[in-house]
Amino acid sequence: MRDIVYSFQVSLDGYIEDASGSIAFASPDAELHQYFNDYETEFDTHVYGRRLYEIMYPYWSTADQTETDLILIEYAKCWQQLEKVVFSHTLQSVEGKARLATRSLAEEIAYLRTHPGKQIAIGGATLAAEAVRLDLIDRYHVVIYPVLLGGGKRMFPLFEQPFPLRLIDQQTFASGCIALTYERIRND
Repeated sequence: MRDIVYSFQVSLDGYIEDASGSIAFASPDAELHQYFNDYETEFDTHVYGRRLYEIMYPYWSTADQTETDLILIEYAKCWQQLEKVVFSHTLQSVEGKARLATRSLAEEIAYLRTHPGKQIAIGGATLAAEAVRLDLIDRYHVVIYPVLLGGGKRMFPLFEQPFPLRLIDQQTFASGCIALTYERIRND
């Protein structure tokens, strides 16, 4: 069965956006971006909330034609090949290799898990928060940036019970960023 992975970038004090909604603090250097490019090959499907799709699609759908940085071009080509499933109450259509979800999040994840393929990434703070609450996440992949934001959007919602995790991978970068991967410990 395919794993569901919540990948995100976060400040040291636990924010995925600053107080103004910006993610500018999470600007990877060449080493970290190459890591993201290599990491992305483990996936063939991304599950997005509307806002993340609207951030990603306009740039990455054409970045291979407009960028000159080879690392960005490589990522764009990889991203364009991914199947994207978008959750939205307001979008009527999506473009590229994407489709609007027609099931609940739990039903869509169950559907995707039954089909052959690579791992499935989930992104978008609101959508991922719902997936965390529903205990749909198998692995958490976090890149911590060496910055304190002091406020903004927290990386995790409040939830009622603990979710035990096991560290399965870690990597440190020259920039001071740290990538950590945890798997969910389940007793079933």
